[in-house]
Amino acid sequence: MKNIIIVLLLFSLTACIQKENPTLFLIGDSTMANKPDLEYPERGWGQLLPTFFDKNKIEIENHAKNGRSTRSFIYESRWDTVLSKIKPGDFVVIQFAHNDDVISKSRTYSTHIEFRYNLSKYIKETMAKGAHPILCTPIVRRNFIDSLLVETHGEYPNIIRTVANQFKVPLIDLQHESKELLIKLGEEKSKPIYLQIPPNIYKKVPNGKIDNTHFSEFGAKTWSKIFSKDIKKQKLELANYLLKN
Repeated sequence: MKNIIIVLLLFSLTACIQKENPTLFLIGDSTMANKPDLEYPERGWGQLLPTFFDKNKIEIENHAKNGRSTRSFIYESRWDTVLSKIKPGDFVVIQFAHNDDVISKSRTYSTHIEFRYNLSKYIKETMAKGAHPILCTPIVRRNFIDSLLVETHGEYPNIIRTVANQFKVPLIDLQHESKELLIKLGEEKSKPIYLQIPPNIYKKVPNGKIDNTHFSEFGAKTWSKIFSKDIKKQKLELANYLLKN
């Protein structure tokens, strides 16, 4: 009788313990980062991503930061901070290149060899924690020349694809997806996706601003929607946490 009571108590205790939700960590640059300033219309695609996920089933932490590269994210100990929080079953989405590929930015520039090494480090250390790394190629800059879209990221997207294949980890090819969309829309119709601010609308930019790298809220939502569709199309485990509708 005593043993039965103990078993029942243990069963009740186990039933009361709720399994901790997984966390989706985002690491990357300004194109992914949160932009909380409501007086300025720039938004990162990671900022809009939670609107596609069930907050009752998964937590989302966006650690992407303006101006960061695979190199500076490590050297500033930002990766150490994320790594210390990762638990088995979590997800880590990795999207860099916008600052790695600018040779004039000595603080963030990564050679091809260093870029590959840094991506490999993120993947191996994520997997060692029992979590799931997901690589993303960078979204293209809206760089039209004579009405033709010209890519600016050089070999970096291909390095990401190679590393994803090497480690057999999922790849969300936002570079390819964004390139296809901008070519389809063309130079004029693609403007609303990016940060095209008319004069005399926002106090912080009274003269307006044309920014073909960063996104409007519409643009950020466009890319987060594409990301969500791609993880569903690839039948990744992360897709189980998307909202049903």
